Parts: sequence; C-alpha cells; structure tokens
Amino acid sequence: MPERYFGPADVERLIPRLTRIMQRVMAANAAGIEAREASAAEQKRITLAGGGVVDQAAWKARADLIERSVKDVRAGLEDIQRLGGVTKDLSLGLVDFLHLRDGREVNLCWKFGEERITHWHGLDEGYARRKPL
Repeated sequence: MPERYFGPADVERLIPRLTRIMQRVMAANAAGIEAREASAAEQKRITLAGGGVVDQAAWKARADLIERSVKDVRAGLEDIQRLGGVTKDLSLGLVDFLHLRDGREVNLCWKFGEERITHWHGLDEGYARRKPL
C-alpha cells in the first residue's frame, strides 16, 4: 500500500518547490556531465599521445566539481522523494507522483517548466505515452 496518492492540485502546490529543486539538480547534473566529458577527453588525449603533461590543478578542479555535482544531485533527488515524487529523467526534469485514476494506480507526470499538472501515464509507461487528464 503506498504512503499516499496525489491529486493534480496536490502536485500543483508543490510545483514552486519542485521547480527550485529541479533547477539545482539539472544544473548540477549538467555540470557533472561536462566535467566528466572533459576529463575523459583529456585522458583520451594523453593515451593517444602515449603520455603527456597533465594540468593537475585543472584535473583536480574537475574532480572536485564532479564530486560536488554528485552530492548536489543526490540531495535534490532526496528532496523530491521526500515530497513524494519519483524523478524519472534529469535532462528533461521529469517527476512522477502516484495517483489513483478510475481505481487503478497511475502516475501524474510533471515536467520542469510546467505550471500545472495536465498529464498522466500508466505505471508501466513513460513520458512518451502520457495522456491528458
């Protein structure tokens, strides 16, 4: 038995907080991805060159950024979970909330930037299969 079912109005009351949290999470995720890609490109460059000089300060700064990003993303995901949501996609900012529709459990679907809850989808479906309320 779930802790709680959400109605559209319940989720809409959370949207200002969800927006602030998801903004932080999405930014941290993007920064972490960028830093990981830069580190991987640097590693590849060194490998292909058969060795090379590494800017250790830049390498450490990227490693620190990746670590901070992971912590920030985790904290934000925990905040969303405490609100009752389940994060589905960080790049789109998707969060689902359990809802009872016509006697069956489904998800209300919120996407970063939306100001209202207008869609739902089955538990075994995703964003691409969402339907208007």
